[in-house]
Amino acid sequence: MRRVLLGALGVVMVAPFLYMMSVSFMGEGELLRWPPALLPASPTTGNYAAAFQALSYTRVLLNTAILAGCVMVGQVLTSAAAGYAFARMRFPGRDRIWTSLLAMLAIPAIVLLIPRYLIIDALGWVDTYPGLISTELVSVWGIFLMRQTFVMLPRDVEDAARLDGAGEWTLFWRVALPLVRPAALALALLAFLDQWRSFLWPLVITSSRTMQVAEVALARVHTAYAGNWPYQMAAAVLLTVPVFLVCVCALRYMMSGTCFTGARVRL
Repeated sequence: MRRVLLGALGVVMVAPFLYMMSVSFMGEGELLRWPPALLPASPTTGNYAAAFQALSYTRVLLNTAILAGCVMVGQVLTSAAAGYAFARMRFPGRDRIWTSLLAMLAIPAIVLLIPRYLIIDALGWVDTYPGLISTELVSVWGIFLMRQTFVMLPRDVEDAARLDGAGEWTLFWRVALPLVRPAALALALLAFLDQWRSFLWPLVITSSRTMQVAEVALARVHTAYAGNWPYQMAAAVLLTVPVFLVCVCALRYMMSGTCFTGARVRL
């Protein structure tokens, strides 16, 4: 019974994506019939050629990859360093700073939109890669995740390294960080996916077509081809395929990170 329920749930989750791909191969008139077609009567790939041109696909893919890749690396490094400091180091005001960081999780991101824009505008970074990337390099949620992971690590290996004369940087980079690699990889994947579907901040901070990222470009295609669903679905498929391939390649790392954190919690 459980397998049947899980299978039904899987079908429900996958069905919209399969229908999106089916519509992307239809002609424009096929959706005007009633009842709407589920499969294309005469599949065509012309929608993809049109969507490729409308999206400026190569440029959009490059911009999104740069944004997601830089933010992924930045969030992993800053989250791991801050998480280790909060978990292992003693310094004045540590607990108060940690409480303040947790309180920031309750602040809606849209509240900080205007202050962020004013800072980037003052720096002259509007419609540039630094403006697009810089404010996303630190994740409070990522710091929380890595701090909790470091807290759950046993201190035996670190104490042995400290007796051998290792400093804090060596302890962090060569001892502690390799032990939490599964959690760091899981954070990297989540950060990459979050930035790939980022919409509001790129929409506000960029204005030229050469700086468009995936979600912004897709929204503009939706506006330009409001009545042409096959074009829109083809554009959506083109922007979904790269991140789908990333997820497939990183799935085993994501699962290992989940198993790692779950096992440590049970201990």
